Amino acid sequence: MTAGGRYLAAMLLAGATAMAAGSILPAGWRAGWWLALGITLSLQGPLGWWLVTAVGTERFLAVWVLGMLLRLLIVGLTGLVVIPALGWPAAPALLALVGFLVVSLAIEGIASALQHSRALVR
Repeated sequence: MTAGGRYLAAMLLAGATAMAAGSILPAGWRAGWWLALGITLSLQGPLGWWLVTAVGTERFLAVWVLGMLLRLLIVGLTGLVVIPALGWPAAPALLALVGFLVVSLAIEGIASALQHSRALVR
């Protein structure tokens, strides 16, 4: 299996686990949880796959920096614009968003490490 395939499979598993956990949360946390999960899967999925496929190439650092900046921008926009516009409490959505991003970054790191251990050293 390729690094991209391993990454996508792990993200699907993490997303399914988060969906199951979201169904048992208290009502006040559910909306923020689902928003955070949707943002994470739609943002981190493509960004992580892009990074994992860039391991061992000249563009790796640029992809990593751009991805991290986009993640920070999304957390900021979610906290400063989206959540206040919806009138929701910030803590549930932001805690879930940051938690999901940390988990997905760990998955990205593991997939990248596995790919790098197989990459040719130039």
